[in-house]
Amino acid sequence: MFTIDTHTHIIPKHIPDYSKQFGYGEFIQLNHHQPGKAWMMQGSKRFREIEANCWDADIRLQEMAIHKADMQVICTIPVMFNYNVKAEDCMEISRFLNDDIAQTVSKYPDKFLGLATLPMQDTKLAIAELERCMKNGFKGIQIGSNVNDLNLHEPQFDEIFAACEKLNAAILVHPWQMMGQQHMTKYWLPWLVGMPAEISRAICSMIFGGVFEKYKKLKVCFAHGGGSFLPTISRIEHGWDCRPDLVAIDNKNNPKDYLGKFWVDSHVCDHKMLQYVIDLVGADKVMQGSDYPFPLGEAIPGELVRTAPISEKEKEKIMGLSAKSWLSL
Repeated sequence: MFTIDTHTHIIPKHIPDYSKQFGYGEFIQLNHHQPGKAWMMQGSKRFREIEANCWDADIRLQEMAIHKADMQVICTIPVMFNYNVKAEDCMEISRFLNDDIAQTVSKYPDKFLGLATLPMQDTKLAIAELERCMKNGFKGIQIGSNVNDLNLHEPQFDEIFAACEKLNAAILVHPWQMMGQQHMTKYWLPWLVGMPAEISRAICSMIFGGVFEKYKKLKVCFAHGGGSFLPTISRIEHGWDCRPDLVAIDNKNNPKDYLGKFWVDSHVCDHKMLQYVIDLVGADKVMQGSDYPFPLGEAIPGELVRTAPISEKEKEKIMGLSAKSWLSL
């Protein structure tokens, strides 16, 4: 069974001091404080400790062999999006991150596929970087669930989605800058509560804003099994039905009509939830995605699907075939 892990993150081992270079901000740097470990530093604050598998492709390959993953889709860590900084500075960082991914893919083309990051706060720059990366062999892009608190249906993103459709670029929507984060400082709630809500926010925005109607060939995957969208889809449909004056103002179609028209990854942490997701969107729209190499990701990438009480045909779709469709392989 050919396996593609569609949701993994990577970062360059060494990052320029952008705060010093640009003269402002708290840009991420890495403090390699011991062999094989580094603190991601946001100014003087520790954001997250990462290990060498986050930047060392050879270590990733060793772990992929253990996890029985034939290929990984690699993209940056969302904290590196930098949507809130000057657009030209974000463009420079995006190019640096994308070039690092391109080098890894070029070195191991049979093992890695790249998704680019874009300066989404500037439409023209975002499209320019999208076009450059697609020419360089990338399969698509990773974007945040919002851009500086703007939802993904906003008009300035239309040209980016149109360009993605034209270039046949896959899109991975990943939660970040979780709404209400400042009010959820304890218990890791932004990651446990905010992230699922962010993905539902993104899906609802794209559905109700008519994005999938305008760009019918757009190939979008939502991380973490679609977050809280699928578990609450009947409530969302009920809202569309009982208050169309508030919900259906830009798109008259039932939100359930879009089930099966986008992809989600398999990182739902539970066999019953995996079956529920398959029942709603179909196994051909669910893809193995582990969130490797982070602790909240799958401890053993692929294990949830491999041990699930589903058919071998469904497993084959989720572990590889669905991803081939999404990535146009």
